Amino acid sequence: MENEEEKKQPAPPPDRAADAEAAPIQPAAKTEEPALVRAAYEHPLPIRITHWVNAISLFVLVTSGLRIFRAFPSFGPKIPEKVLLDVPKSLTLGGWLGGALQWHFTFMWFFAVSGVVYVVYQVVSGHYRTMLFTPRDIPGVWPMARHYFFFGPKPAATGQYNPLQKLAYTSTILFGALALLTGIVLYKPAQFSWLAFLFGGFHLTRVWHFAAMCGFLAFIPGHLIMVVLHGWANFYSMLSGWKREPEYQE
Repeated sequence: MENEEEKKQPAPPPDRAADAEAAPIQPAAKTEEPALVRAAYEHPLPIRITHWVNAISLFVLVTSGLRIFRAFPSFGPKIPEKVLLDVPKSLTLGGWLGGALQWHFTFMWFFAVSGVVYVVYQVVSGHYRTMLFTPRDIPGVWPMARHYFFFGPKPAATGQYNPLQKLAYTSTILFGALALLTGIVLYKPAQFSWLAFLFGGFHLTRVWHFAAMCGFLAFIPGHLIMVVLHGWANFYSMLSGWKREPEYQE
């Protein structure tokens, strides 16, 4: 009987602590962290707005200005008139002299106001330090030009703009100032005769105004080449303000 009672007694509970010690410890599953994307806020909103306003205004001013130039394509005396440059009508805007003047005098205000806002914002915000060309940038111009136009080695990026870009953007500010000052003389020659005198007279003022336009025309192809070579991220940054994975370290 005793043996039967012993058999009926329940088995003792398992020693869970001992099992825990004997069982191997499983490492916790590792969760993959999302990859961080570097981004830089390169172009504040005022810079982006003035950039696109100036781009549109400049297109209208150049094409309408060429149509105005066709009315008297010379910088010398009217008699005898000599054709300095025969600009195709297909490259001009306005249809005739009066229409071109209306386009030109309308968009000159957009260009002037936008240009002033751009310069004032650059100075007040301190953003000009990233793009102003200085003497210390001179040694870096040729290596960048060799890279862009002659497929040379790419210099290391040290900032938001390289020396060649700084030279180009600083030059456009000077071209814009020259275009505005000479344009004022051509718009109101009697009221601003003193300014015409500083430019060497009315005829030379037309030369300086034309030179400013040529400066912009020389800048635009190089600017577009830079945009293409730097890729979509560079173009998109002028729309959103942000640039993904900038080449430089902030």
